[in-house]
Amino acid sequence: MERGTQFVGQSGAFLDAVERASRAAALSRPVLVIGERGTGKELIAERLHQLSRRWAEPMVTLNCAALPETLIEAELFGHEQGAFTGATRARAGRFEEADKGTLFLDELATLSMGAQERLLRAIEYGQVTRIGSSRPIQVDVRIVAATNEDLPRLADEGRFRADLLDRLSFEVITLPPLRAREGDVRVLCDYFGRRMAAELGWESWPGFEPVVMEALQDHLWPGNVRELRNVVERAVYRWDDGSRPVGHVVFDPFDSPWKPQVAAHRGPAPSSATAAPVAVGHAPTLPAASAHDQVSDLRAAVDAHERAILEHHLARHRYNQRQTAKALGLTYDQLRHCMKKHGLMDKAAG
Repeated sequence: MERGTQFVGQSGAFLDAVERASRAAALSRPVLVIGERGTGKELIAERLHQLSRRWAEPMVTLNCAALPETLIEAELFGHEQGAFTGATRARAGRFEEADKGTLFLDELATLSMGAQERLLRAIEYGQVTRIGSSRPIQVDVRIVAATNEDLPRLADEGRFRADLLDRLSFEVITLPPLRAREGDVRVLCDYFGRRMAAELGWESWPGFEPVVMEALQDHLWPGNVRELRNVVERAVYRWDDGSRPVGHVVFDPFDSPWKPQVAAHRGPAPSSATAAPVAVGHAPTLPAASAHDQVSDLRAAVDAHERAILEHHLARHRYNQRQTAKALGLTYDQLRHCMKKHGLMDKAAG
């Protein structure tokens, strides 16, 4: 999500996290932001900066995982000319760049123990020393750090400094994953769908077919909001008719009958029983029956399921009957018979 994008959601767990960030923003104390990938940790960091007294000063970001260990300290604290091979000129570090503002350290858990020790001293004394220099530089920086790791467990295992964790954890904001944000999937799908429709120049936003929305709500979203945005925007842009609700969505963009095959020595491919669904367009699943009483009319239930399959595949193939028949393993005449049976003849082209 772009910088400046507003928070979208209505669930209590999500709003509680945003409210906690808003309250902590006014204090120039360190804040840890914990959450799975795609939950919006950087957005929370931006909120902490923008609502603070430091809002007019720089907010500097460093992804600790994006640099090799040998360069992390130079990035954080800067270096003098000739301090190491390739240091052809002096350079200020991120602490100096963020003076009077906020330093956002993403992927904090990837910092080496040496970098953690120097970071602790910088936070405690408000001083940094460039590599190759003996002169400390005074800085006034508010630290916001983010990770998707369990830092107390890493500290117990000796892989993260417990004293640094104590220093950084004045406030800890843990962001809920999307699967725990009740009702937010529908809100977010509508939000990103409308934005994509506007970008494509559609006159209005037709929404999603009910079966597609049901699939979106049932998905576990391991990539959280970032994944949802990609899935929704891809579904909208691939849909050619802006006057009809979007009737097809692909969760795995890499799924293809022509994708590279896994070499045999790497182990067997996952069984169909454990494979995750990749697209809405296959046979929709009925709610599971408990014991015997969920389905009171078997024929009606079978007919409804058959109609849902037909509607889904027709939508997936842009209502082209010949392509739909091929996908379902039917002859053209068999497909038309089924369509006539379920009153779908007026929906498709030959």
